[in-house]
Amino acid sequence: MKPMDILKTAVTNSFRSKLRTSLTILAIFVGAFTLTITNGLGTGISNYIDTQIAAVGSSNAFTVTKTDTSGTPGSGPQKYDPASRRVAAGGRPGSTALVLAQSDLDAIGRISGITGVSPVTRLSPDYIQWAGHDKYQLSVSPLAGATPQLDAGSGLDEAGSQPQLILPSSYVAPLGFAGEAQAVGQDTVIGITDATGKAHTVTARIAGVQQSALLSAGGAFINKALSTALADAQDTGAPAAAKTTWTAATATFAPSSSRQVQDMKSKLAAAGYTAQTLDDRIGTVRTVINGIIGVLDAFAVIALIAAGFGIVNTLLMSVQERTREIGLMKAMGMGSGSVFALFSTEAAFIGFLGSAIGSAAAIGLGTAVSGALARGPLSDLAGLQILAFAPLSVAAVILLVMAIAFLAGTLPAWRAARQNPIDALRYE
Repeated sequence: MKPMDILKTAVTNSFRSKLRTSLTILAIFVGAFTLTITNGLGTGISNYIDTQIAAVGSSNAFTVTKTDTSGTPGSGPQKYDPASRRVAAGGRPGSTALVLAQSDLDAIGRISGITGVSPVTRLSPDYIQWAGHDKYQLSVSPLAGATPQLDAGSGLDEAGSQPQLILPSSYVAPLGFAGEAQAVGQDTVIGITDATGKAHTVTARIAGVQQSALLSAGGAFINKALSTALADAQDTGAPAAAKTTWTAATATFAPSSSRQVQDMKSKLAAAGYTAQTLDDRIGTVRTVINGIIGVLDAFAVIALIAAGFGIVNTLLMSVQERTREIGLMKAMGMGSGSVFALFSTEAAFIGFLGSAIGSAAAIGLGTAVSGALARGPLSDLAGLQILAFAPLSVAAVILLVMAIAFLAGTLPAWRAARQNPIDALRYE
């Protein structure tokens, strides 16, 4: 038989026993539906995390600090090094961190693969105020490759001389704005205290309003002009040495493979520095999410394996019921390979029907549920689509189910193919 004839015959034969085939398809439907939903959940959450990562920093950048071994258990006291300096650091009381000097920035920049190095200046503004309204505390950070999602306005002008900031949406109403659109383009006053305790003010224009972000600490992104102005005000009266030392630096690199990134980390470690990407810092979140999705996928695969036994049962009974027919086909010259292909195709077709219907139902229901959640309980997480269905993922589910169905059908197909035509024609 020609391949197309085998396919047509297999489709027709699949529904000889409509009830039995329908129940088998229903079992496959459950597994395919579950697997499609869990894949959609993984895709939706991964897409949201990727968006959030992009909103808080660049994925092609290291945060580099000097490696401090003084707190290593069993290391004992460290010899005093007059070339190294320490400053107070966050964390437990009394904790300190080694500082980076210009020579460290130069050394980091010489590492193969690093395309640029810039120091991270710790800016501690006191408040932000608009048009005489109430003052509110504010934390700021340079843009550093981040691409925040905006509710209004545009991105920062890094090359311009106008100090600019992207305001978190949570600040719009408290500062006195009627809405995001009114805030864009307005000049605000940022207060900051210098090393001698004297207060300074810097005027900054709101370029855009950032959407609420899961990974955001609630601070404002600022451009280079504003960062420089705040740093100059904050460093007024400080010793010259304090202006040229930093606790961390941002080292950028061209998009690279994980192996290349690891190689750069190793070279930095050998030079006495610790480097972390943004992905490193939230790697645990990804691991937990992937683990949960993996467990859910495992349950779906178990359901599909159970459905595979249903396919075996359906086709074994079909082989038994069609024994004389198989004998007649073989007596008329149909080879064992064609018989095997016929029953295997029936199994794959049943798998295709169950998976296609299950995936379609999952996409329809999942899209509706995801939209309802985005408008309701998850409305505070702008941009989150809890279920997202990628065409390739859906196609992979259908192919996986068809493969399981095909494998489940091999035993019945083998039994049918090895039938002796004479014995089969005598079968009652």
